Amino acid sequence: MKLKKHVGILYILPWLIGIIAFTAFPFIASFVLSFTDYNLISSPSFVGLSNYRTMMDTPLFWKSLRTTFIYVFVTVPLKLSFALFIAYILNFKLKGVNFFRTAYYLPSILGGSVAIAVLWRFLFADTGLINMIIGNFGVDPISWLGNPRYAIFTISLLRVWQFGSPMVIFLAALKNIPESLYEAARIDGASKTHIFFKITLPLITPIVFFNFIMQLVQAFQEFNGPYIITGGGPLNSTYLFPLYIYDNSFKYFRMGYGSALSWFLFAIIMVFTLITFKSEKYWVHYDGGDE
Repeated sequence: MKLKKHVGILYILPWLIGIIAFTAFPFIASFVLSFTDYNLISSPSFVGLSNYRTMMDTPLFWKSLRTTFIYVFVTVPLKLSFALFIAYILNFKLKGVNFFRTAYYLPSILGGSVAIAVLWRFLFADTGLINMIIGNFGVDPISWLGNPRYAIFTISLLRVWQFGSPMVIFLAALKNIPESLYEAARIDGASKTHIFFKITLPLITPIVFFNFIMQLVQAFQEFNGPYIITGGGPLNSTYLFPLYIYDNSFKYFRMGYGSALSWFLFAIIMVFTLITFKSEKYWVHYDGGDE
């Protein structure tokens, strides 16, 4: 009888061990290490708030932070807008729509891989496919990865291209909107634009809210694309904050400083998440009321 009471714990024991060993312990350990000088070889030595004061006096810290904000504020709205636009089109009963749904979702599966990042670098190289195409129209080759003006745009485009996941979620939300609402609006003579902004968009605001939070957190933690495609260059124009954390932690063996940077990034994500949750009551509409 006693065994039956504890059988549930046995089922979740592998998950408990995993979350304690690979999530909870590193989470706490990184916070402790953020107050130390630790080079991964010798024992950590306590330095108090020195790591946090150092980051405030480092120009590259502010440069990477500024670049990250630009990246986030460009990619998140564009990705969500594009995902909603495609989902809205795929919600219609079109011929071969299932094929297009799958095709548009594939970039989200492949987009974070190293192979796609390498392919992206090839496409936007000085002698890459993009310059070959625009060259046929008489346009001079553009240094997409060598010019700071275009480099951040190039890596941002890769993230926007991976719009499949939010698109699928938007599509599920659109299919849950009662058709009777659309029929009533058409009878009243409402235009498609009016229907979208007065019926469709308000009804899917909870999903917009969810997608926004998820994409915001992911964008702040972006690493693979910038690291593989540009390495943070040129002139640190694509040097996002996660790259700065990685370099200090594993390239310069400043794990204590890297841990402090990680907690600073965690604090930024928490602040933006809390602001978004606070704003929820002003623009997110639920079926059950005015929550």
